Amino acid sequence: MVAPRVYQALHQPIVGHLDPYFFEVAEDIRRLLGYAFSTANEFNIAISGTGTSGMETAVANFVEPGEKFAVLANGYFCDRLADVARRHGTVVARLEKPWGEVFDDQEARDFIRREKPRVVAYVQAETSTGAFQPGHAICEAAHEVDALAIADCVTSLGGMPVLVDETGIDIAYSCTQKGLGCPPGLAPLTVSPRAWERLRKRTAPVDSFYMDLRLLESYFRDRKYHHTASATMFYALREALAIVREEGIENRWERHRRNHEAFVAGVEALGLRMHVAAADRLWTLNTPCVPDGVNDAQVRQRLLSEYGIEIAGGFGPLAGKVFRIGLMGYSSTEENVAKILDALRKILSGAIK
Repeated sequence: MVAPRVYQALHQPIVGHLDPYFFEVAEDIRRLLGYAFSTANEFNIAISGTGTSGMETAVANFVEPGEKFAVLANGYFCDRLADVARRHGTVVARLEKPWGEVFDDQEARDFIRREKPRVVAYVQAETSTGAFQPGHAICEAAHEVDALAIADCVTSLGGMPVLVDETGIDIAYSCTQKGLGCPPGLAPLTVSPRAWERLRKRTAPVDSFYMDLRLLESYFRDRKYHHTASATMFYALREALAIVREEGIENRWERHRRNHEAFVAGVEALGLRMHVAAADRLWTLNTPCVPDGVNDAQVRQRLLSEYGIEIAGGFGPLAGKVFRIGLMGYSSTEENVAKILDALRKILSGAIK
């Protein structure tokens, strides 16, 4: 759900993409993204496009054809990272886990030390499974072999501790429509000085004009035309980030944790079990297993038609096996937890053996 103040921000008069006021808004976003990502990085921008544009930007700028790109693969968006990297001509090395499990520190270190890639990528918050992947050991091992570490924070930013600097992440990207309570359309991205130095030394051109970070730097810093950015979306993101700052990032994390745990307690009381182990769960995206004998599509259809609640189903190896229930950003409230639990109780009553 979109925060009401963000809706109000969308009503502001549109200015041009080279208007001085637009760049004031962009500068506010740069500073506020540093707070949301928990980073002192100077290079924080919003890419014009959804979270996948952030993913492609992260890959396109920091790999060159023929280089090795290592992916810790345990879900759909890890697979998407690998696919994007292949399309940019890299040699992809994968370490795999079943969907819903996370990598322990030692197996991540061993994989990275063995492969010695130029870039290591992992999904911190895997939307397809509801699992949170810690990144300290991944980033530490990446730096040992002089690799950059990319983290997908699409479903964690604004709802869980991303901790870019503390973790050692070199490039992190996210989206606007999840934990930030904003419409989709921009991809927040942060780049460390270490990664930026690697980019400056790059000799081959980035094989995407639209997502070339050096061109985007020239746009936002020097106000040199690159593309037509949406002032409206920038207004929305600035307001969403201002709300994050006002609530306080730690308070926001605690709200998400508290509502997640209340939800888990509620579904377990209904007889459902969670797909992901307790220590590895996202607070923003919950994946209770579909009970035996229950048709997940029918449950989701009834939730929507009878209660006005939209949830997602599993896909890939989890198709028909889990519900994916988001409680993030403006939607993470005690009232919404109670509403979904009450609706599930009524629909599943008598169906769970």
